[in-house]
Amino acid sequence: MDPPSSVAALTSSSRSPADDQQLVDNTDEQRSIDHATVDEMLNINAFTVPRVPSACNDGAVEKYKLTGKRLGRGVAESGLTHECGVFGAIATGEWPTQIDISQVICLGLVALQHRGQESAGIVTSEGKCAKNFNVHKGMGMINNIFTDDSMKKLKGNLGIGHTRYSTSAASEEVNCQPFVVHTAHGVLAVAHNGELLNCESLRKDVLSRGVGLSTHSDSELITQALCLNPPDGEDDGPDWPARIKHLMQLAPLSYSLVIMLKDKIYGVRDPYGNRPLCIGKIVPLSIGSYRQEKVDKLAAEGWVISSESCGFLSIGARYVREVQPGEIVELTREGIKTIDIVECPENRRHAFCIFEYVYFARSDSIFEGQMVYSVRLQCGRQLAREAYVDADIVSSVPESGTAAAHGYARETGLHFAEVLCKNRYVGRTFIQPSTRLRQLGVAKKFGALSENVSGKRLVLIDDSIVRGNTIGPIIKLLRDAGAQEVHIRIASPPLLYPCYMGINIPTREELIGNKLNPEELAKYVGADSLAYLSVEGLQKAVQLNMRKNNPEKVGHCTACLTGDYPGGLPEDLDW
Repeated sequence: MDPPSSVAALTSSSRSPADDQQLVDNTDEQRSIDHATVDEMLNINAFTVPRVPSACNDGAVEKYKLTGKRLGRGVAESGLTHECGVFGAIATGEWPTQIDISQVICLGLVALQHRGQESAGIVTSEGKCAKNFNVHKGMGMINNIFTDDSMKKLKGNLGIGHTRYSTSAASEEVNCQPFVVHTAHGVLAVAHNGELLNCESLRKDVLSRGVGLSTHSDSELITQALCLNPPDGEDDGPDWPARIKHLMQLAPLSYSLVIMLKDKIYGVRDPYGNRPLCIGKIVPLSIGSYRQEKVDKLAAEGWVISSESCGFLSIGARYVREVQPGEIVELTREGIKTIDIVECPENRRHAFCIFEYVYFARSDSIFEGQMVYSVRLQCGRQLAREAYVDADIVSSVPESGTAAAHGYARETGLHFAEVLCKNRYVGRTFIQPSTRLRQLGVAKKFGALSENVSGKRLVLIDDSIVRGNTIGPIIKLLRDAGAQEVHIRIASPPLLYPCYMGINIPTREELIGNKLNPEELAKYVGADSLAYLSVEGLQKAVQLNMRKNNPEKVGHCTACLTGDYPGGLPEDLDW
């Protein structure tokens, strides 16, 4: 099938015949590769500088080396993992409330489970006593931690919750959040998503004031730092907004926080807006009569604050807005209000993590006025303009690449068809296979729809490639099912650098993008061709329909793709 005019015009003007031959060459010679060459390609020392052009120099490997508490990240079997998700809820009107706050928080955390599966916790307050909170935390998945008995103990009119995947501290129960501390002014609970860039200097500051720390967690450090008096002092009791603002000035990156006191919750987003945070309104259950009403016209039975909006509808809430970069919001039984906004240092641009759109967020979440699914669809369209290849069908690696695959199909006019079915009952405890089964690789996770595949030239879309050890077995599975050609298209640029802001991206030595260029990687995984979306193409797709309240400040963090870190490289840690 010929490409549509928009794709044809772009491809004819930007690629030469030699480029086309390189892109779609499907000979056996290209797919076969000498084992010695593979070993050389994948040798950690073979490529000390990225094969993709970048600003790095000969000292790049040492420059981006992980040290201290960050040493050992990337050991997770899955390619990428998020550090955590935060959630808070408060009832409006008369207390005690008829809303089961602990259930609302638990369901909110279930919707954020994709952001962390190692541990979770919920802390609630009845709004009366400043000395004690109701707390339940544990290791594992949310449905295993919160039983009927534990939920009955979490009575309250407000509360916060957290689900965690560790990057900055060990996976132990002592590091489970929310963190709860008792101060001279009452109890305080904090849940944190992100990772502090300057935790070394902040840790020394806290220790120098006689405050003890029991873990290496950034989140405990933040909690204890909030207990310190602000520079201007306090006249009549604790000035929590001033303390929060002081913390934000000391540590500009990277966090979203929910902070609970006796009868209120503060939501905080770092000045760069690197980590997401949004607000929702709990509305009355009789939704049928005003399904089309604007959210600001609906009565509020409560308010929620969350890393993502994806769980709002399931708890009877409606999305209201994002917490703006640097904003401190206060949630009380009377409603929500902005307390202060801390600007970016040196008037720098905002730096929302662009990989939230690519990989981490659930597709029904809303960031910057647009749904994540729509952005992924646009990434597929842009990918088709940049890397069109003639084929019979377009498909995806479920479910990560599905939205982008639909976008690619719509832009090219090619037919979309499913070629892989996923086994949803394979967990991390799957038995170790024999050598023969191990060589089949991904067979335990996927099956091939052979009637859709046999004799077809197909374009297979995925959202990203990290280590490159998953896509190869998928290609083999499709070829065994009769695929004539398999062309891989990745709806994001190659990952080249580690993340220091709360994402567990493997070390540069482990990232396949630093070892093999697209042509070499295609040979290694057995594809007929392989192409990535460009950094510029990703930015164009993300910004096409986004709501720009402050255009001169709009920006996205692309550090893992370009090595351009919004707050610079983190401090070395010596503790």
